[in-house]
Amino acid sequence: MRSHVKHLGRREFLQASGAAAVGMTAAASFEQTHATGTQPRRIKVGQIGTAHDHASGKLQTLKKLSDQFDLIGVVEPDREKRRAAEKNPIYRDVTWLTEETLLATKDLKIVTVETRVEDLLATAARCVAAGVHIHLDKPAGESIQSFGQLLDAATSRGLCVQMGYMYRHNPAFRFCFDVVRNGWLGEIFEVHGLMSKEISVEERKRNLHFRGGMMFQLGCHLIDAMVRVLGPAQDVQAHTRRLRPDLDNLADNQLAVFEYPQATATIRVSVTEFDGMKRRQFVVAGTEGTVEIRPLEPPRLTLTLNKPRGKFAKGTHEVALPATPGRYDDQLIELARIARGQVKSEYTPDHDLAVQKLVLQASGMPTDQ
Repeated sequence: MRSHVKHLGRREFLQASGAAAVGMTAAASFEQTHATGTQPRRIKVGQIGTAHDHASGKLQTLKKLSDQFDLIGVVEPDREKRRAAEKNPIYRDVTWLTEETLLATKDLKIVTVETRVEDLLATAARCVAAGVHIHLDKPAGESIQSFGQLLDAATSRGLCVQMGYMYRHNPAFRFCFDVVRNGWLGEIFEVHGLMSKEISVEERKRNLHFRGGMMFQLGCHLIDAMVRVLGPAQDVQAHTRRLRPDLDNLADNQLAVFEYPQATATIRVSVTEFDGMKRRQFVVAGTEGTVEIRPLEPPRLTLTLNKPRGKFAKGTHEVALPATPGRYDDQLIELARIARGQVKSEYTPDHDLAVQKLVLQASGMPTDQ
């Protein structure tokens, strides 16, 4: 496992992860992604698993991006899950394959790993051993050692493990990351994130077996963004409440506090809030300005500055953001470009490993397994 991440200071970590590099604005990044100019070479791709919450969305995106991807087929060894998927119109007309057949496909370049969370790492390891880039949905399992081994194996073979954090290509988050990188906010002293929603009794049952509760399942998205802004935290305090003991023992209301030398960050998760997705937010506050994203989807961003920056005057502005065609489009297009050798990932293995360690800590889970 990579153990050197914890020895990197914030500045060194951000430089190593690419977050401190001079980058494009969110709008320019989006325009470059879609201004292909010439028809790209289609990338052969397959999907393993239908059980993950994002599985159907990823497959729908791959099918939509037919100019980018040649979808070989879908693997689902569980008969019940396959029967359920076959009733979903998104899976209509797909070719069903065994994992062995998919991974033996000539010129296969990418596999999206969309299994149950507990099967993600083992499945991903087999894909890397077969020599393909992977899109690995979140969170990256319960074993930090196994995740570190996966990243090491991929790195040694020149392969990308792209984590399925859906806000990485959200235009509001990309704008925020650029603002932070360019120093517009001054010294960052506070990050606050909130992931709320209301889930059904059946969905609660599906999440009961996770020791880390809903922080593990949902909070990981914003912990990823927090690390992009601040780097790895020095310490984490996890607080868990269970609001529906009449139903089950699900950790459904959680808070994590992350300690930094000059900053604190808080990530809250609740799945008992009616219409809670409207209140999902990510706030970065510094000595010279603040970025507030609320809601996260469709994103709305407010920028406050104590002095003029770029085209923005002193004061508070609601920033116009470019429209995006879908939640996963830009991320999967980026992976296709990585597979073609056109670009490298903005996110390093060190970043991903640091995020996963903090996800486990914030969920009250062990990090020695």
